[in-house]
Amino acid sequence: MRDPQPTLESLTDRLEAVERALETRDDRIDELETKLERRERRLDELETTVAELESRLETQDERCAERARRLEAHADELESHTETLETHTKRLEAHADTLESHTQRLETHTQRLESHATLLETIPTTTRLEAALNKANANKRRIRELQARELEKGAHLRETTVDPAEIDLECDHLERFTADDGRAYYRVPDAADPLERTDTRLAHGDLLPIQQLARMDEELRRSATDALPTRLAAKLWKARADPTVGDDPWTEGCASVRESVTASDLKHWIRRQEQGISETYAKKLVSRTIDAILELSKHRLAVRKHSQRKNGLEYTERRLILPADAEIPGERTGSRSSESEHEREHDRDHEGDPTSANLGKPGRATSSESTSERQSDTDRPETADVLG
Repeated sequence: MRDPQPTLESLTDRLEAVERALETRDDRIDELETKLERRERRLDELETTVAELESRLETQDERCAERARRLEAHADELESHTETLETHTKRLEAHADTLESHTQRLETHTQRLESHATLLETIPTTTRLEAALNKANANKRRIRELQARELEKGAHLRETTVDPAEIDLECDHLERFTADDGRAYYRVPDAADPLERTDTRLAHGDLLPIQQLARMDEELRRSATDALPTRLAAKLWKARADPTVGDDPWTEGCASVRESVTASDLKHWIRRQEQGISETYAKKLVSRTIDAILELSKHRLAVRKHSQRKNGLEYTERRLILPADAEIPGERTGSRSSESEHEREHDRDHEGDPTSANLGKPGRATSSESTSERQSDTDRPETADVLG
């Protein structure tokens, strides 16, 4: 059987019911959407909060790590400081032990002194003084006798230890002088120290002008004189007098010549000292340097002609010489300075030893070479011209 035909009213009711249901659903949907939006906002807020918390956590982690590193470094410093304190404590303990040992020794020494003082108190004062005086006089006599013997042997005795009025000598007086160490000594007049330990020291004004310039350093020498030949003359003298210079063109002589240097050797030496100068200018400097050293040495040196044969040819040149009898302040006549004297003694000790034959200063000639060259020297001093 078929359903009855719906009426308009029923359809209207149904439509209204459907609309009400739709409205209810729409309200429900709106409510759900509102809840969804709230939850989304809440979710965003939570995500933001989580991000902030994560950032804060990372910052705190970094701070914790930095603090941990600082704590570790501080712990290392404390450990190092602890080790230092332990080392210092050990040193203090060792020092305390040393002080304790020293204190014990002092106490022992004090006890000995006290016992000695007690013993001395038992001896009459006059007896003790007489015994001490007799002993002192005996020692003084022994010392005077020993000093007299040593002075007669040529010894140099310090001024503070010698009473000239109490020493019995054949000579009528003792000579007082100041040595190169700045101390005052007594000696028999003109007696050389057999041990060669004390050389008399001259005042600056007692030296030759060439010696005064030679003792200056390069800067002071340049401020003292602008003339190159004068500075070269000072260097040449220093090379002769100071064995530590190294580049020494002088050759040792014998008989009437103590030392000498030829014009050619002097020319090569000048070119080594002044780099870059020509050979022609070096020859001119040779003549000017010789003139300067003659003037500054107050003509203690001289120039002589020197003939020799080389490669079958005979030629003549000038030679600057220091005579053996030239009086040089601070040097013994007929010998070099004290340093050079020691050097020659060292060379004589090593004569014949091939390992030490060439250990001397460069440019030194042997005695046989010097003898053969001196045979052709003239005795008349010449001017400072350079030939050849």
